Amino acid sequence: LFFIVPLPTQFGTMYSSLVLLCSLLWTSQAFTAPAFWKAPASGRSVAMASTAERISFSKYEGLGNDFILIDDRDKEEPSLTPDASAKLSDRNFGVGGDGVIFALKSPDADHDFTMRIYNSDGSEPEMCGNGIRCMAQFLKDLGEDSKTYKIHTLAGTIIPVMNDDGTITVDMGEPILEAAKVPTTLAANAEHDSVVEQDYEANGKTWKISAVSMGNPHAIIFVDDLEADVVLDSDGPALETADIFPAKTNVEFVQVMSPTHLKMKVWERGAGPTLACGTGACALTVAAIRAGKIPRNQGPCRVTLPGGDLFIEWKEEDNKIYMTGPATFAFEGSSKSY
Repeated sequence: LFFIVPLPTQFGTMYSSLVLLCSLLWTSQAFTAPAFWKAPASGRSVAMASTAERISFSKYEGLGNDFILIDDRDKEEPSLTPDASAKLSDRNFGVGGDGVIFALKSPDADHDFTMRIYNSDGSEPEMCGNGIRCMAQFLKDLGEDSKTYKIHTLAGTIIPVMNDDGTITVDMGEPILEAAKVPTTLAANAEHDSVVEQDYEANGKTWKISAVSMGNPHAIIFVDDLEADVVLDSDGPALETADIFPAKTNVEFVQVMSPTHLKMKVWERGAGPTLACGTGACALTVAAIRAGKIPRNQGPCRVTLPGGDLFIEWKEEDNKIYMTGPATFAFEGSSKSY
């Protein structure tokens, strides 16, 4: 067995001869390679799974909230299990992402497609605002060229609209305010049996929580200073798993910058800290209006997330919330199937 090491320039001839000798020995029938040099008995590369064991995907992001998109338009159920999706979402050992989104066939004549999503921990949320924009762009890139899509989700029908400037506006529907339907066990203290800035202690601090559902639960907390008042890695999970939220909750910490500008950090249920949360931006805008932090009839409110800005409007004429923001293709490829 020979080991080849770089030698100084003056030994160049000797180095070349050594390389040639090793090459001759390697090709000689008299030379038997050590077992650990041999290819696997299956004939496959150690690093490459067979084609049948691979899954094609596309990667998209909405303000840094990134997702793995799977084309399952010919299926009624996701082609990956929650556990497999969690492994695919792993940023060290998989493709990496905040979750896996499946574009499925429509369940009925009233919808165009179905969206299902598994978070990076394998849990399944009802819906995802940034994810629905990414799915709309994914459908367009697949050739489903339409101005709007009616998408069935576990939170109901969601309708993205493709704008001429490349952004996507999503009709997110009406917010759910009734405490029992969020759901939260916090005592209702406002109209519609809702919760507006109700005191609650968690992680050694007293928080004023407003509860809103966008088909998924949100706990919104207004603070004076996002950097000084919040320790996201400890405050976030303490509130996400608080027993007052029986289905757990997304947590948004919000600083009011002006009557038309809110800034937030988010701890997402099942995903932890993310760069953006579309349903969270919608929920906190509703909470800000209901708590008297900003006016309602002013047009879209700018919501600054760690990954960029979304524009949110809660219209009085139909009580629906409209979210506008980008969705961007990153790359595509194939991965081993877990």
